[in-house]
Amino acid sequence: MRLRRLRVRVSLSAILLLILSLVAIPARAAAPGDVISAQPTTVYALPGKLLEVPVNAWHLLYTSTSATGNANAVSGTLLVPKASYPLGRRPIIGYAVGTHGLGDQCAPSVSMSQGTEAELALVSLFLLKGFAVAVTDYEGLGTPGEHTYMAGISQGHAVLDSIRAATRVSGAGLSDRAPVAVMGYSQGGASAAWAAQLQPSYAPELRLKGVAAGGVPADLHAVADHLDGSANFGLGAAAGVGLDAAYPELRLVDDLNARGRALLADAADDCVGDLSKLAGLRFSDLSTVDLLNQPKWLARLSENRLGAQPPHVPLFLYHAQGDEIIPQEIGSTLRSEYCRAGVTVRWTSLPAPSHVLGAVEGGPLAIEWLALRILGLPALSNC
Repeated sequence: MRLRRLRVRVSLSAILLLILSLVAIPARAAAPGDVISAQPTTVYALPGKLLEVPVNAWHLLYTSTSATGNANAVSGTLLVPKASYPLGRRPIIGYAVGTHGLGDQCAPSVSMSQGTEAELALVSLFLLKGFAVAVTDYEGLGTPGEHTYMAGISQGHAVLDSIRAATRVSGAGLSDRAPVAVMGYSQGGASAAWAAQLQPSYAPELRLKGVAAGGVPADLHAVADHLDGSANFGLGAAAGVGLDAAYPELRLVDDLNARGRALLADAADDCVGDLSKLAGLRFSDLSTVDLLNQPKWLARLSENRLGAQPPHVPLFLYHAQGDEIIPQEIGSTLRSEYCRAGVTVRWTSLPAPSHVLGAVEGGPLAIEWLALRILGLPALSNC
C-alpha cells in the first residue's frame, strides 16, 4: 500500500513537472535601452565611401520612451575604437547631432554610412581618445513614423538610451559601469541638456560625469518668435511639425490654411538644406489662428522649456555671440537658471559670427572639457 501511494505521488509529480515544462515562461518586457538589433556597419569620413573610419561600428535599433511616456524604437550608430583602452573601462559618449531634417534619409546613421556626416569630424576627436560614441537618430528619424523634431523630452530619452544600448551590444566590450558623458549642439544641444535634466530620474544607473551643450534652443517659443519671418523660418516650421508628431492633441493640420497644409506636407520628408524654401514666411502665412499662443501649444512648449530641473552633473554651455538662429540671450538665460539652482556651469561666450561657426569654434573646447570630467578632474564654475 505504501509503495502504491509512493508510486502515485511520483507519477503526479512527474505529470506536474511535465505540465510546467510545457508552459511558456513570460518574456521580460523590453526595458529602455534594450537592443532590438545590432548590425555591423561601416562608417565613412568622405563622400563616395572614399575613406573608411577604422572603428568597429554597429547600426542599432533599441527601445526608448516617447515624450508622452510610451515605449518606442529608435535607431542609431555605435562606434568603438579597435585598439584596447588602457585606462580601465572604456568611456562612452552619447553624441547628439544637430538638425538633420525630417525625412528618414536625413538620419545620421544614413549619412555616416555614406560618408556625408559633417559632425563625424567632432565624433572622431572622441574616437582618437579611445572613447566609444553612441549617436542616436532620435525618434522617428530612420525608423517608421514621424520625426519628433525638437520634442526635447523624447530626444533626451533617446540619447540616454543610446548609451544604455551601447553597453548591451554583444561584442562591443562596453561596461554598464563605464564613465559616461553627453555632448550636442543646436538640436543636439537641447537633447544633451534634456539628457542632463532627465538622467537623475530616468537613467540614474549611468555614471554620467558631465554634459556639454552648445547653441541650446532652451526656450522653443522664444526661438520660434525669433525665426518668424526670417531666412531660417523653415526650422521653426519643422519644429512645429515635430512637436505635432510628439503630441497628437496639437492637431496642427486642423489649424492650417490650404497653403500651410501644402507647404508643411511638402516639407515633411525634407532634409535641413531643403527647408530654405520656407525662408521669409511667417506662422500667420500658414494659419488664420495664432498657432503658438493657443493654450494647447503653450502647455507643450512650456513642458519642453529647459531650466526647470537642475542637472546633477557639471555642464559646459557654449554659445556664439553672432548666432542668427538661436540668439545668445536664450542660452545665457538657461545658464542663469542653472546657476541659481546650484548647478556647476562653465559658460563660454564664443566670438563666432554665426550659429554654424559656433559649433566649429566650441566643439573642440567642449570635447576637451568632457575628457577632463571623464578622467575625474573637478569642474570649475563661472556662474
